[in-house]
Amino acid sequence: MSSDRIQLSGLRVRGRHGVLPAERRAGQDFLVDVVLDVDLRPAAASDSLSATVDYGALAGRLAAVVAGEPVDLIETLAGRLADVCLESPLVRSAEVTVHKPQAPIPLAFTDVSVTVVRP
Repeated sequence: MSSDRIQLSGLRVRGRHGVLPAERRAGQDFLVDVVLDVDLRPAAASDSLSATVDYGALAGRLAAVVAGEPVDLIETLAGRLADVCLESPLVRSAEVTVHKPQAPIPLAFTDVSVTVVRP
């Protein structure tokens, strides 16, 4: 078992997720971080994109989910994004963090995030 991974950090996408009606109307930026557990030895040996995860294509699929159908909870959104990551048979597990830095909290804060790990 290798400990190879592919990491995509700070994917910024506008979405309309949240419980409050104002969040659905106005939308806000979400940031997504993904860490994929993938055996990268075949890709390193072959130098072939087909032997690994195309992170550019993955970013597009993740962005479509964030920009797509709204959900109430970022927990739900993170789970859906993890499902997208696991569509590739090369991905053994996925860790997905969804950041909601403009969450409607009436106090000063830097970020709110949820992380899910799926085998």
